[in-house]
Amino acid sequence: MESPEAFQSVVGEAAFVHDLGKLDGQNQAILASSGRARLPVNHVDAGVAALLRRNQIEAALVAYSHHRGLPSLAAELAKPKGSAFRDADLKVETDARLKEYLSIHLAETGHQPSEAEAARPRSGLWKRMALSCLVDADHSDTARFYGWKSAEPSQPRWGERLAALDAYVARLGRESDSERRGLRSALYQACRRGRPEEIAYLDAPVGTGKTTAVMAYLLRLASERKLRHIFCVLPYTNIIDQSVAVYREALTLPGEHPEGTVAAHHHQVDFESPELRGLAMLWDAPITVTTAVQFFETIAGHRTGKLRKLHELAGSAVCVDESHAAVPTPLWPQTWKWMRELTSKWGCHFVLASGSLSRFWEHDEFRGDASPLLDSALRDRLYAAEKRRLSFRRAQKIFDRRALCQAANAVPGPRLVVMNTVQSAAVAALVMRHSGEDVLHLSTSLAPQDRMPILDLIRRRLTNPNDTDWTLVATSCVEAGIDLSFRTAFRESCSASSLVQVGGRVNRHAEHADADMWDFRTIDSYFRQNPAFEPSRSVLAELWKEGLVNELPPGELATEALRRELLGGFATKARRIASAESCGDYPEVAKLFRLIDSETTLVAVDPSLIERLESGESVEPLHLVGGSVRIRTSRLKSFPTEPLDDQEELHLWRGEYDSSFLGYMAEVASRAV
Repeated sequence: MESPEAFQSVVGEAAFVHDLGKLDGQNQAILASSGRARLPVNHVDAGVAALLRRNQIEAALVAYSHHRGLPSLAAELAKPKGSAFRDADLKVETDARLKEYLSIHLAETGHQPSEAEAARPRSGLWKRMALSCLVDADHSDTARFYGWKSAEPSQPRWGERLAALDAYVARLGRESDSERRGLRSALYQACRRGRPEEIAYLDAPVGTGKTTAVMAYLLRLASERKLRHIFCVLPYTNIIDQSVAVYREALTLPGEHPEGTVAAHHHQVDFESPELRGLAMLWDAPITVTTAVQFFETIAGHRTGKLRKLHELAGSAVCVDESHAAVPTPLWPQTWKWMRELTSKWGCHFVLASGSLSRFWEHDEFRGDASPLLDSALRDRLYAAEKRRLSFRRAQKIFDRRALCQAANAVPGPRLVVMNTVQSAAVAALVMRHSGEDVLHLSTSLAPQDRMPILDLIRRRLTNPNDTDWTLVATSCVEAGIDLSFRTAFRESCSASSLVQVGGRVNRHAEHADADMWDFRTIDSYFRQNPAFEPSRSVLAELWKEGLVNELPPGELATEALRRELLGGFATKARRIASAESCGDYPEVAKLFRLIDSETTLVAVDPSLIERLESGESVEPLHLVGGSVRIRTSRLKSFPTEPLDDQEELHLWRGEYDSSFLGYMAEVASRAV
């Protein structure tokens, strides 16, 4: 393992001279006046030139990348000799003035770039970490210059938080003495006493209290190993709301602000433009709950706005909750490599948790292992109770929007219907409502602040035993980790893991003697299909045909499904990602490593938020996230939005937005009825 001093040296050398070119006379004239106009001379080239002259290759790369992001190394090395990492249009002029720049720099700072030690190969993750350190310092200075201020996060205080969690769980334990409560207590104690591991896994069934059990393990681990942060990585934004509420209630100590203790990071608020940098979430709270998209695409990133927060991950504990849904199958091989490097070289620890955990590391594509947090006896007890709870069924008929409405209305309620796309969910919900059904809708077509009241209403209705004749239509945002329990559920065919996970929202506490979970397919011009799901849908169809869906335990079913998916077309993409990473084509890695295989744009939909943004008022990142949605960039022109002050990274909503039902999909769905 390379010494910390070597890493610090590279970052330090890059930091000292990354803005050396600002000493150019033309740049100084701008800086001395307003400081806000675009600099006429590329200020990066001089620092890069100074570092290259002393063979500081890694530092030169970091300095070169601090605005443009990490490049393709092959493309840089293909340039004419001596031109790698340089500005071709400015190189001659920079080289002629470099001595002058360095003389001024030395006089002002007393620093002169040193000669590099013998070069050694460094991984892409190493380079991203180095760039992250420089960029965070640079962007923080810029944010302060533009007047943005961030609140100070709380201190770790891991031992005190573990004691607080114990007390919270003890209070929950007094609510019931049922068999399921006893199993949850046993799971919590097993995780709390679990042996610290670099990579561990928890494959307990849904509804057994993994949220608090894993946190107990992470807090104990963080206390013993003196870790910097704890990250909880979740696949869907609404699970973040639920988990954050639990963690803030359980872990906030007297005198602390809950938001400074447990940070919620919903969307990718990683802006490149200086004016928007202060809105970025920085991962500096003791506990950060974030999405899998945000977390893993940051590790794979090459742009500075995304990489800025990456360095906070070093020396931290991470739970990838609902890991079956966290990362698409072809991305797991490279994800696993990064996880192993983070544990072996950056002091990280990981837990993979899911009620349908796929043990992908057992496949030939992977090396290394993960250790179980549960012993076999407790696992067997948990799954014996699980098998009595639910039956999986497959609809033989293919549904259009009217047939789906009829099928859902024919089964006992409350009912849950989960669709594969935001548009399909909105259309199905509106068709059911127009048919006279009592329907609620929940998806990412609604901003986080608008989803919360709907989720609260759903929970209240589910606790009323006399309120049963109604339906929730949703997307996959409700399929994992959220504490809801319906009488019957339908899941548009997607994957084996998704089917199992939606089953976790049915008869969750075994309150009924039996319950059904239906898998179905659709054909309707108003239902949008997601082609990315077709390989896993085909595998699920094979598993149904072979009678394995109800025969295998959930973890075994998910592992077998992933094995077949990796043997299919997914292997090609996995190899492309690995090749791009190994040869240093960082833009290509970021392009290929997309958890949601499409670009999205942040769109502010809350009227008061839009007014504040237009007036130039300071907006906290949490407020921006809470009042915004993400829309696929390719579909953005289909919706009434416009950029804020020509900032394409942030748009403002200008059309109908239904904050209580369909969100930004209201107008589109209305065409189907």
